[in-house]
Amino acid sequence: MNREVLEQPFGPEQIKQREGNFGKMLDYIEGHAVIQRLNDAFDADWSFTITHHEILKDTDEVIVIGQLNAGGIVKSQFGSSRITRAKESGDIISLADDLKAAATDALKKAATLLGVGLHLYRNERTQGANRQNGYQRNTGSRNNGGNAHGYNRPTGGNRNNGNSSSGYRSNGNGGNGNNSNGRLTSKQYRYILKLNQEKGLSTAKLDQKCLERYGTVTQYLSKNDASAVIEHLLAG
Repeated sequence: MNREVLEQPFGPEQIKQREGNFGKMLDYIEGHAVIQRLNDAFDADWSFTITHHEILKDTDEVIVIGQLNAGGIVKSQFGSSRITRAKESGDIISLADDLKAAATDALKKAATLLGVGLHLYRNERTQGANRQNGYQRNTGSRNNGGNAHGYNRPTGGNRNNGNSSSGYRSNGNGGNGNNSNGRLTSKQYRYILKLNQEKGLSTAKLDQKCLERYGTVTQYLSKNDASAVIEHLLAG
């Protein structure tokens, strides 16, 4: 089992978003990307079996239990999907497709137990911790209170143009970079990795520096923070 391959973060172009409960946007990876990752890590020597399934018409849901066997390790997880019905008649369109969607859901969840896409959950916890420590999503007002470490979040034009302890300069976004200027582009991300590689640095070291400065790994930087990292690497 190649854990380095399994746990390698997915690029921004592979991460999709969907609306979850209470309108919260959730990051997710498509099934084919998870299958490719398992193929790469186990040289295609793995299997996935549905051991149980149920059709719950009263809740319009199908549920499966999937078992992933890879490298002599077995992981089981539930998967689910809504039953798809025709808008006008309300007739079920294809239970087979709904069960396949639930199976894919189970596979992805089982794969996370091996580390595939686990960084998405770590990033979500990091963001939650930052908000608890005095950071909040930029919705037009700013939280200027100090966090648990005694630092204040920069406001408005009060930008920190000095060098940080990690060597990266802050663009004044503060916190985890989840702000109104949005996540960095795929082009920015690839350019950062290219510059970092040219300097002979590891991706893990780069992620650590970004976590120290911006509260998130490289691929979740905001556009402004990504520009600051690029500027530092070019000046390096």
